[in-house]
Amino acid sequence: MAESLDAIRINLDDSGLLAMNISLAIIMFGVALELSVNDFKRLLNDPKPTLVGVFSQFVLLPALTFLLILGFEPKPSLALGMFMVAACPGGNISNFFSLLAEGNAALSVSMTAIATLFAIVMTPFNFTLWASFYEPTNLILKDIHLNLWEVFKIVGLILGVPLVVGMLVRSWKEPLADQISSWIKGFGILFFAGFVLVAFSMNINNFLNYVHLVVGLVFFHNAFALSSGYGLAWLFNLDRKDRKSIAIETGIQNSGLGLLLIFTFFNGLGGMALVAAWWGIWHIITGLVIGWYWSIGKSALQRVFQKA
Repeated sequence: MAESLDAIRINLDDSGLLAMNISLAIIMFGVALELSVNDFKRLLNDPKPTLVGVFSQFVLLPALTFLLILGFEPKPSLALGMFMVAACPGGNISNFFSLLAEGNAALSVSMTAIATLFAIVMTPFNFTLWASFYEPTNLILKDIHLNLWEVFKIVGLILGVPLVVGMLVRSWKEPLADQISSWIKGFGILFFAGFVLVAFSMNINNFLNYVHLVVGLVFFHNAFALSSGYGLAWLFNLDRKDRKSIAIETGIQNSGLGLLLIFTFFNGLGGMALVAAWWGIWHIITGLVIGWYWSIGKSALQRVFQKA
């Protein structure tokens, strides 16, 4: 069964792909309604935490992903999925998890804004660069003939345009932006969740047959992402709140964007789509767990052990 994984395709028609595009753009617009020019100015006032976070996101994580793939030697389509996830910017729910974990909310927002802009160039660049270094995935790239300009355009339309429009709305009508941002993000997330449920139901057999191949990979990949972000922030002597936020921004990836690129340019290549889809589920679980642990869980566990 595993031998045929690289050949399977996840079913998604044109209307489903359009729904995914629209939902991701809506979510990004909702995030952008909470951003302002001041969020970018923080980079100038105190650049170190943001630069460390961006380095962790766009340099360290892709490099560690490459090493992880060399160690595990997964099927080529699974490896491509890991490269794709690592190349994406932080997920749209990372700010929520930073707040839950009592991290540096301002840093989280700044990193979201910077990473979204950088992703227009860095996501296609990192994906093609690191995937080309690994021979099995490089063969798939050569076979598909990935058009980098088309990837730039898609990422720019899905992330860049909603970001600019949302920030413009906030600069002109800040009270309105404050009122509608949470509603728009919530609607976008529900819209996207509905799309995922429909797509899942259409591909339930493929998921059940092959999910066991991605559970372990995603677990270790996500653990590497979170721990490397925290470790890098620790090496640069950042305070604990900054470490939490950088860990979360590195470990909570925009797997929805990854899925969109997979369906658009790789025709729903099975292993890639399974990795990105399972990551989207798993990083919510880990985000909630570490958010709880860093906010109230650690002190609660310490009280339990003290009583024992």
